[in-house]
Amino acid sequence: MSFADAVKSCFSQYTGFSGRARRSEYWYWYLFTGLVSIVLSALAQFTTQYITLLSLAILLPTIAVEIRRLHDIGKSGWFILLNLIPCIGQIILIVFCVQDSQPGENQYGPNPKGM
Repeated sequence: MSFADAVKSCFSQYTGFSGRARRSEYWYWYLFTGLVSIVLSALAQFTTQYITLLSLAILLPTIAVEIRRLHDIGKSGWFILLNLIPCIGQIILIVFCVQDSQPGENQYGPNPKGM
C-alpha cells in the first residue's frame, strides 16, 4: 500500500473499527499525521487553533487504524487501552503493531495482504 493509498484508506474508514489494517497502512498514517503536525507546529507562532483542530480531526481515524492493526495480528481492539499505561503500554503496542499479519482469515476478517 502506498503512502497516498494509506491516507485515503484511513480517511475513508474514518470510524471503521472493524476489519484489518496492514502494517503499511498503519505506519504511513502515523507518518502523515507526524508530518502534518510538524508543519502546523511551525505555523503555531501565528495561531494554535489549527493544531487543536487537527488533533480533533485525526483522533477517530487514528484510533480506528490502531484497532484495525490490532485485529490484523489477531488481538482484540480493547488492547488499545494499553495506551493508558505510561511508557510500558505504548512500548507493548509498538511491539504489537510491528508484527506481521496473522496469515489467512481470522475472526476479524480476511487478510488484507490477500494471503
